[in-house]
Amino acid sequence: MTSKNYGVTGRRLEINTVSRKLHHYEGERLIKEYPVAVGKPSTPTPPGKFKVINKILHPGSILGTRWMGLSIPGGNYGIHGTSNPASIGTAASLGCIRMFNQNVEELFGQVSVGTPVHIYNRAVQNANPGSTSTSPGPPLNGGKTYIVKPGDNLWNISRKFNVSLDALIAANNLADPNRLNPGQKLVIP
Repeated sequence: MTSKNYGVTGRRLEINTVSRKLHHYEGERLIKEYPVAVGKPSTPTPPGKFKVINKILHPGSILGTRWMGLSIPGGNYGIHGTSNPASIGTAASLGCIRMFNQNVEELFGQVSVGTPVHIYNRAVQNANPGSTSTSPGPPLNGGKTYIVKPGDNLWNISRKFNVSLDALIAANNLADPNRLNPGQKLVIP
């Protein structure tokens, strides 16, 4: 099957740097969702539409057991395993997407060179509140934002808008939730 949106196999990957999840699709069907680590604030994962350009077994060192290189201009970015599994779910990389080794091994066998990869950074809404998966969608509450004022802290903002600290941290990709700057814009999930 050939499609301008899904590549030769109909498979595609979507990576949300806010929720830190990688979604593997075949057409419109979600095959599986994986937790990932993304770039830290000083070296963020670049958003955009890219493709898998190469695949390497056992790239070694901190790259874990598999590497899938991406067509991101200006750097050597990829989806890879890790020697630091505690980093999964955080913003810790130099811009790459890290996965647990067993997950990247599973995905590696199902993804071919040329597979489309869409990387984006937006809050997501869980279509089924009881579900453990999320799907890409508009920001919750119509995309409300809040501008940090002097003296604000995350705890007070979470109470003001009746949202959990974890939801605020995830929706805003906050590396250090104890550091807010006046004038900073926060997405309120």
